[in-house]
Amino acid sequence: MSTDDVLAGVGPRLRRIRKEREVTLAALSEATGISVSTLSRLESGLRRPSLELLLPIAQAHQVPLDELVGAPAVEDPRVRAKPIVRGGRTHWPLTRQPGGLQAFKVLEPQRKHAPDPRTHEGYEWLYVLSGKLRLVLGEHDVVLAAGEAAEFDTRVPHWFGSTGEGPVEFLSLFGPQGERMHVRARPARS
Repeated sequence: MSTDDVLAGVGPRLRRIRKEREVTLAALSEATGISVSTLSRLESGLRRPSLELLLPIAQAHQVPLDELVGAPAVEDPRVRAKPIVRGGRTHWPLTRQPGGLQAFKVLEPQRKHAPDPRTHEGYEWLYVLSGKLRLVLGEHDVVLAAGEAAEFDTRVPHWFGSTGEGPVEFLSLFGPQGERMHVRARPARS
């Protein structure tokens, strides 16, 4: 639906709400400080609605602004993606849209793997929910426990997985390089 279509529906909606409440244009004018002629032009579609006009009308009618403009209903926000198993690791996508920032809940089974650091464009943030996560990042080899987080530029050679002591469950947020918000983990230049 285009902006013009949305705005065209505002006038009839204003009139319907006012009539349902059995309020006259004069009474609404008095409550809002907006002239009767302006209110009439808004309802007939001869005046383009603006935030300065709609806010006092919404307050006078005690309705949300969304009701006046006919904002679309918010869809169910739950993400119902199916788990993906790759290399023995289970990923639950937590975002619906491809591209941009991606979030996953990950379950890594108990296993001992030799680190095989890789690089690629992007930026990653990890948060351990349970267990212990081994992270090899450049020259660092650290173990993150539940409640700990790490963030890094994925152009730095990195690998993460189970410590071999048990399974690990963690959240992974991954975004393209241009969308990263933190740059602390970027390798220092000499």
